[in-house]
Amino acid sequence: MTAIINIVDDDADHLSALCDLVETAGHQVRAFGSAQAMLAALPDRADMVISDLRMPEMDGLGLLKALRARSVSLPVVLLTGHGDVAHAVEAIRAGAEDFLEKPYDSAHLLSVIRRTLDAQTARNEVARLQQVLAERDKAAILGASRAMRGLRARIATLASVDLDVVITGETGTGKELAARAIHADSARSEGPFVALNCAVLSEASAETILFGHGAGVFAHDAGGRAGKLEAAHGGTLMLDEVETMPPTIQAKLLRVLQERMVERIGETRPRPLDIRVIATTKKPLRLIDGFRSDLFYRLAGTELATPTLREAGEDIPLIFAHYAQLAARRYGRPDPEVPWLLQQRLKRLAWPGNVRELKASAEAYALGLSEISGGSPASGPAPAQAPGPATLADRVADFEAREIAAVLDAHGGNTLRAAETLGIPRRTLNDKMRRYGLSSDQGAAGGGS
Repeated sequence: MTAIINIVDDDADHLSALCDLVETAGHQVRAFGSAQAMLAALPDRADMVISDLRMPEMDGLGLLKALRARSVSLPVVLLTGHGDVAHAVEAIRAGAEDFLEKPYDSAHLLSVIRRTLDAQTARNEVARLQQVLAERDKAAILGASRAMRGLRARIATLASVDLDVVITGETGTGKELAARAIHADSARSEGPFVALNCAVLSEASAETILFGHGAGVFAHDAGGRAGKLEAAHGGTLMLDEVETMPPTIQAKLLRVLQERMVERIGETRPRPLDIRVIATTKKPLRLIDGFRSDLFYRLAGTELATPTLREAGEDIPLIFAHYAQLAARRYGRPDPEVPWLLQQRLKRLAWPGNVRELKASAEAYALGLSEISGGSPASGPAPAQAPGPATLADRVADFEAREIAAVLDAHGGNTLRAAETLGIPRRTLNDKMRRYGLSSDQGAAGGGS
């Protein structure tokens, strides 16, 4: 495989000879006379680093530690003189890939380069697969209701085309989940998914965070840095709460999206962008004062609305049980039981925070930490208590409640006929309905209660 290899050595003759050798193997080389010079060239792309260990000011070990401090995971191979083996071992412990003792055999060096590149390729592939799997896990859209089936169908359609999207929905309705699902099912799934919360952007920081900056613009980061737009190259950029983006940045973002080119602050060289933008907002952008209409039309290649739990009420028990199970397994607890009675109570609660609030309640329930919240119920009993062992009485009550609800459904909510079918007095039936939080319209329009 052909690679870009940074070679660092303060000995000009040895540096030149080493570059010639590596180039004969078909690789592209970049030569640096010091560790500082190589660090200043970041974040230009490279596949590995070969560095002399002994150098003035910053040696090879210092270079390795500086790379790791910047979260740069380039594999580093060190060249050591006789007697430096102890330092080389220290470098291996610090994360160096390998070391060669001078004088080294040319064939051995090329073998080490090949082995190092192969190992890095394997690591990159594992990381890529883990990211894809993680994105797919995160992008699971649960529910069998008409609203959720419609959402999944719409996501599948949007994933098949490469248009920018605006996702609108209340707090907690899973806008980011929908964005991740579109990315995971699209042709860009192997590229990065970069999320940026526009609500945290200040006028001063927004431009740097989005567009990045060139070398020398900031003393604390002399090498320059890519912004979120560049980081999403080849993949998807999600702009969360895009309606909060400062007006001056809206104008600059519009130009970038029109041209699909970005210039870092302090640079005049435009860099091409291959990105898909998914913007999320709590309210329709066309109704928000101060949001540029031209940016809206540029972003809204198409639009998607995420349903509230009010629209997908029948899915509440399923979603609740899913998050309760995940929380229990994360802490080594047994899967929690979610009795039918509790499921019915969950469907009665308001859940103003939608899935986000439901998830938090499910996790607390699974760990026995608190009562079920969800705001004031429209009707029915007090919130359910945190789970405990299911007693025989609990199981009997759950079974009885299911049977009463089924008979009420069969008789259209007519309590007189339901009581006759169950063989109990109507007053007894009404008492049990109050105890279990059942109503005469349990599944059907009722009459005769």
